[in-house]
Order: sequence, then C-alpha cells, then structure tokens
Amino acid sequence: MRRAMARAAVGDDDYGEDPTVNELQHLAAGILGTEAALFVPTATMANLIAVMCHCQRRGAQLLLGRDAHLHVYEHGGAAQVAGVHSQALPDLPDGTFDLDQLELTIRDAHGSRYHPRPELICLENTHSSAGGRALPLIYLQQVRGLADRYGLRVHMDGARLMNAAVAQDVEPAQITQHCDSVSLCFSKGLGAPAGAVLAGRREFVAEAWRVRKLLGGGMRQAGVLAAAAHLGLEHAEATLRRDHDNARHFAEGIQELNSPLCSVNLSAVETNIVMVSIRGGWPSPAELCEHLRAVSKEELAETGQAVSVLLFPWSAHTVRAVWHRDISAHDTKLAKNKLEFVARKCQEKLALGLRPTPPSAGGA
Repeated sequence: MRRAMARAAVGDDDYGEDPTVNELQHLAAGILGTEAALFVPTATMANLIAVMCHCQRRGAQLLLGRDAHLHVYEHGGAAQVAGVHSQALPDLPDGTFDLDQLELTIRDAHGSRYHPRPELICLENTHSSAGGRALPLIYLQQVRGLADRYGLRVHMDGARLMNAAVAQDVEPAQITQHCDSVSLCFSKGLGAPAGAVLAGRREFVAEAWRVRKLLGGGMRQAGVLAAAAHLGLEHAEATLRRDHDNARHFAEGIQELNSPLCSVNLSAVETNIVMVSIRGGWPSPAELCEHLRAVSKEELAETGQAVSVLLFPWSAHTVRAVWHRDISAHDTKLAKNKLEFVARKCQEKLALGLRPTPPSAGGA
C-alpha cells in the first residue's frame, strides 16, 4: 500500500486533475452502483456533506438511530454546521429501528406547522454500536418505500458497507440501490490511512463538491491517499472475508471458554466486530482491557509468550474487538489464548477473595 502511494500519479484534485483520484471515484461509483462519487478526507465529512446537500432548509429534520455514529460520534455536525434537527429513534439489537415507530414519527411531523420538516432518513450499515450487524435487505427496501411515501430521502452511512456486502454475499450495489446517497470509508477494514467517498446521482455529487470546498475538504495532490484507497477497495472481498472468519473464530473461542467472567452472542457476530459481555463487578471492561494489553512475568513463565492485545472498553458491561487487514489468523489465536489466560487468572484471584491491582500498577 505504501508502494502504491509512492508511485501514484498525481495532479490537482481541486481542479479535478488528479488521475488517481478520478480513477478511484470512477471505481467506487461503479461498485456502489451510483452515477458518481466524490473523494473526501473522512467518512464523518462525507456524512455531514450528505446531510447538508439533502437538507438545505435550516431546521429540517433528520431521522436516525439513537446509537448511530452520525448521531453520537460526529460532534453534532448536523446541528452545529448544517442547522439540521436530529430526531433519534431507539435502535433495535440488529441495528435497525422499528418501522412503525419511524412512520409514526414522520407522520406526526409531516405537514405540521409546529414540527421540524422531516426530510432525511439516515441508516448505518454495518451498524457499529450493534456490533457490526448488517442491515437486512428487506429492511432497506421497506425504509425506501416509507421514504418515498412521504417524500423523504435516504442516506446510508456505509463506513463499513463492504463488510455488509461480504457478509450477505451480495454486490454492494444491491444494498445501495435503496438509498439516495452513501458514504464509504477506506480507513477502517479496507486498511487505507485516510479517505472516504460520498456517492449518489451526478447532480448530488456536483453539489457535494461545493459543500466539500466549504468544509475545507478540497485537496491538491490527493492521489497519494487515493492510491491506498484504490488498493484497499480492489482487495476488499478477500481482506474482509478473512477478517470476518478471524472474528468468528475468536468469538467461538470465547464461547468454548465457558467463563463466568465473559461471554459472547454468536448469532450477533456477522462481520469483523465482536462485542464481549463482561459479567460481575470485577474486572470492569476497562480493567480487563488493561490486563489484556499488559504483559506480566507470570504470563511469560506460564505460556512462554509475551502477547499484548488491544480491545476497547465499549460500555459499562462490554468490550469491543475489531479485526482489520493486519490481524492474521495466528494473531487471532494468540488473542484468544491471552483472553483465556487473563480470565483464568482473574477467576483464581476471585476464588481467593482477592481483587488484583491493574498490571500497570504492579499487579499480575
């Protein structure tokens, strides 16, 4: 990937003259089944541009999930920058929301003199907070039908869209056909250092170019980034399928442990994310992650290996593990063994009525 970046043919993308960016945009549009695509620095910017293009009246209403990345982790850009009101609906465990509730929310505001005007529905696919769940195709079709019924548009935060396509064994265009626009991130599972695309109809992308400029996203010799994204996109299926297999094997390993400290819902492991449930008051998710990260003399003596595993304390009772192109099947096995070692040591301490200090503070 770094070689591809070094060898990239470049030009001034702000004038549309970077051949590598143009080639990436053409490739992405073809894969996503859209008329055009625009290269932008981040998927967060892509989502904000989409909101600003679809909702051009201040005070317009955006409907999305309460746990959606766009709603929780993008600094309220829809409100801060676009002047758009977000109506958040409860997310179901599979990353969808109840369509009856969605329609009721739209109907209450539709034509009302007192409510914000509903103009856009945003979906996230795969859904990060739901553990990388891929939205069912029939659900996307139903959302599209509902949006058409009330004259709304649909944007998909497809940061991990390629994961959804691989998991469902369909072409990405079969997913995006139900949307007016879609973003796709290159710096997650596809492994590029930066970049995303926003795709849709040609006139939409022309307007998106103007908003990208407004937000400071216009770049010059951006081909060095586009080259990495192009390579990641070309190898997406093989890379992501391997990631999904590794994530599944890790989850199965946790289930086989049958540990009272942690568990996993195998039916929810669809792509490259595994949500591990933590039971009991100790260790907390943050403490467990610290034990997994640290290497102790005891571990080295018992296993003959020094393994540091990075997981993320996602919530009060959950840690999140995510796979990417640099994590091999062997790495996955080492991570599973490390979790087994840490869980066993924690159980031994708990059985003795002890509560060990975190490894960084000198404990085991």
